Amino acid sequence: MFFGLIPLIKMIILMINAIAILSEDRFLARIGWSTATPVEPQTFGMQQQIAANESIKAKTMNLISATRTLMRIPLIGINSLLIIYELLLG
Repeated sequence: MFFGLIPLIKMIILMINAIAILSEDRFLARIGWSTATPVEPQTFGMQQQIAANESIKAKTMNLISATRTLMRIPLIGINSLLIIYELLLG
């Protein structure tokens, strides 16, 4: 079987690793994808309207930022388990 569950899981983990190690200062800021760019101030009742008008670029930046924040610690354990799996079952 060419494609299986384990290669799919490995691919997903590698993609999450790639997103997690992106440097905001060195790489993302150069291409204009830094989250440090000024945003419009939100007023009461405007959150839904602004979220609806959010661009794909802004949504992608939020996804990258959330992945880097939430997956940094769990990736250490996941990568360790994957390394042990590869060493034992190759």
